[in-house]
Amino acid sequence: MTLPVPEWDPLAEPLLYRVRDAMRVLRMSRTVVYDLIRTGRLRAVKEGRTRLIPASAIAEYVALLEREAGGQH
Repeated sequence: MTLPVPEWDPLAEPLLYRVRDAMRVLRMSRTVVYDLIRTGRLRAVKEGRTRLIPASAIAEYVALLEREAGGQH
């Protein structure tokens, strides 16, 4: 069974971000982003030597922060 592949829209948000782009989106330093990857709080994949962060991983990380902040007032 073949899954349908959605059409790619070049004007849409990217599916994968380079670390420097994720830094900009998250407003975090390079060190912090790599620490989040190392500790497993931010998922990343590798393509060759390039580390890429899926857009879904950024959304999951933001949701994690919101859940963690839920108990704080």
